[in-house]
Amino acid sequence: MDKVKITLQYLMPKHLISRLAGKVAAAELGWFSHFLIKRFIKAYKIDMSEAQWERAEDYASFNAFFTRPLKDGIRPLASEPDIIAHPVDGAISQLGPIVDGKLVQAKDHNYSLQNLLGGLEQTSTPFAGGTFATIYLAPKDYHRIHMPVSGTLREMIYIPGELFSVNPLTAECVKDLFALNERVVTIFDTEFGPMALVLVGATIVASIETVWAGTITPPTGKTIFRWSYPATGNTAVKLEKGAEMGRFKLGSTVVLAFPAGKVDFLADQQPGTVTRMGAPFAEIN
Repeated sequence: MDKVKITLQYLMPKHLISRLAGKVAAAELGWFSHFLIKRFIKAYKIDMSEAQWERAEDYASFNAFFTRPLKDGIRPLASEPDIIAHPVDGAISQLGPIVDGKLVQAKDHNYSLQNLLGGLEQTSTPFAGGTFATIYLAPKDYHRIHMPVSGTLREMIYIPGELFSVNPLTAECVKDLFALNERVVTIFDTEFGPMALVLVGATIVASIETVWAGTITPPTGKTIFRWSYPATGNTAVKLEKGAEMGRFKLGSTVVLAFPAGKVDFLADQQPGTVTRMGAPFAEIN
């Protein structure tokens, strides 16, 4: 059955399905949108008591529901200056050292950091020998991404690609999954050096949004787009620890990368650990 599920992903028109699903999710369809939201809440057992607005009828579209804000204070932020906070609600898929430029995707599956970050050596070199973490956001999770530390945006890269599912089964079966799928790479300068925060798209996740650029929608094709940002001035993008930096319009995966010798993950953070945005994740050396 698992092989059938993976084979179907190779065969189905993932981009077309994602575009159609995106149009339905963005549309304000009245009772039908509310019906979809209620079915989704029931199917995934979503705790709406955490949401700023608890009723399905409070959301004009499925996207508005899916990217719903949480109530103030529901996710306390690890405010200690030497602690890196979790950027999202989800579950840790993998974490550990970056060895020979490779990240662990799943058991017996590694992939290239350079490819993940868009193919340029100059982008990946600062993270050589560093550490990484991959966090999977399930459909039930809160889907806004927040800053794990304060930082100034240096570069954003949009990389077109596939739209495979990024669930654990697919991660175990599809080679180089996160370096194949469509993604948005962000590079921030922080007090301890550069940090890469990668938002990986997936089936039906045909839309990734950032707070400074809105929805990332380059023309259809295979061209990689790169944007550079100044460190100072009116167009600089400076975000504090815990601030929202982006969101998925249907769940996916976040990959973090840090330079060598700068970050140690806390002992209780292991593959399978459930994460909550703002909770302690790692310590800055």
